[in-house]
Amino acid sequence: MTPVTAEGEKATRRAGSARRAVVGRLSWGLADQAASSLTNFAVGIYVARSLGLTAFGAFSLAWVTYGVVLSVSRGLATDPLVVRFSGVPDGSWRPAVARSSGTALGVGAAVGAGCLVAGLAVGGPVGDAFACLGVVLPGLMLQDAWRYAFFAAGAGRKAFVNDVVWGAGLVPAMVVAARVGTVAAFVLAWGASAAVAAVYGAVQSGIRPRLTGARAWVRDHRDLGYRYLVENTCVSGASQLRAYGLGVIVGVGAVGAVRGAELLLGPFLAVLMGLSLVTVAEAARVLRRSPHRLGAFCLLLGGGQAVAALLWGAALLLMPDRLGELVLGDVWPSAAELILPATLGVAGAGLGTGAAAGLRALGAARRSLRAQLFTSACYVGGGLGGAAVGGVVGSAWGVAAATVGGSAVWWLHLRSGLREHHPDSSEVRTP
Repeated sequence: MTPVTAEGEKATRRAGSARRAVVGRLSWGLADQAASSLTNFAVGIYVARSLGLTAFGAFSLAWVTYGVVLSVSRGLATDPLVVRFSGVPDGSWRPAVARSSGTALGVGAAVGAGCLVAGLAVGGPVGDAFACLGVVLPGLMLQDAWRYAFFAAGAGRKAFVNDVVWGAGLVPAMVVAARVGTVAAFVLAWGASAAVAAVYGAVQSGIRPRLTGARAWVRDHRDLGYRYLVENTCVSGASQLRAYGLGVIVGVGAVGAVRGAELLLGPFLAVLMGLSLVTVAEAARVLRRSPHRLGAFCLLLGGGQAVAALLWGAALLLMPDRLGELVLGDVWPSAAELILPATLGVAGAGLGTGAAAGLRALGAARRSLRAQLFTSACYVGGGLGGAAVGGVVGSAWGVAAATVGGSAVWWLHLRSGLREHHPDSSEVRTP
């Protein structure tokens, strides 16, 4: 055997090993999100069937607000961690995780205090839901921070186990909440079980969140963190504005109908969120090793998600009413009208996430921010404009059109970002 042949075989083995590693990490990301989304799906179904359309709408308003706070936490704490500390030595990863998790915990505590005060002031079922959300936000934020930390380290299995712990804790908590029968009880049950998983995450990692390191973390990564903060809150803030606007224009029940349609699309919303946990880290690895393959990698991710969402939506359209009522109860008739536009919206979002992962890996925060601002503005405009013209169904079609158009903008920005990129510009920082 010649030296050239031996070297070629070694290179082939290394390439095969690298591909298996990528598939393994992506698989753990999907498994983790499957566990998380199955938990969220079960909570949504259980609450919808237990409380009815209007009360479920109140619960959904708290849920959407949680999504906004989660976006703030990720933008300031975990997104910079994933971009700059994926695949780094343990000596760099551990202190970075201590500070980023402390930042997430601080965000939860600060915003939670505001939600508690606001909820007590508003009163009623909506106010009670917000007050209880304020109590549980710190645990919810910390639990999410551990997931991102584990994926940055390539330890997706730990994130999966943590979400399984959360799901196991939800079972008895939901049984107790059902006996109480209020929106507040369900919010507390959901958040308390997340707090159990958050404590277990500290055991898994052997790391204590450093609240005192939060200020330094935000300062050191402000070049990415502030832009990602705005970008993330554009996404969740747009959803929140649409939900609040729907409640005003159409009624709180419309918020419940939209959430019901999202539950039906849960498996592919799970794919979107599950891949988002690992795609940025994987795209960053592709960028370091084979920069010329980043575009194809992102297209494969986005196109695969879009096709899968369309197939699932087609199956939902063929689902008998009897089965839909079994799943969603009284929420089903309203949610069923939204399946087609909601499916198109999810497919558009799936296509766009491939480009978003590429821009984040490139560190092109300015470009990704521009794309997100455009998409979010269209989302709010389409959702509320459609609601004014055609109620909840009009809102769903407006959102679908906005999402598909926004996806095109994401890909235009990725194309420009790839042209501007120089292979030696990628960075890994130490804390």
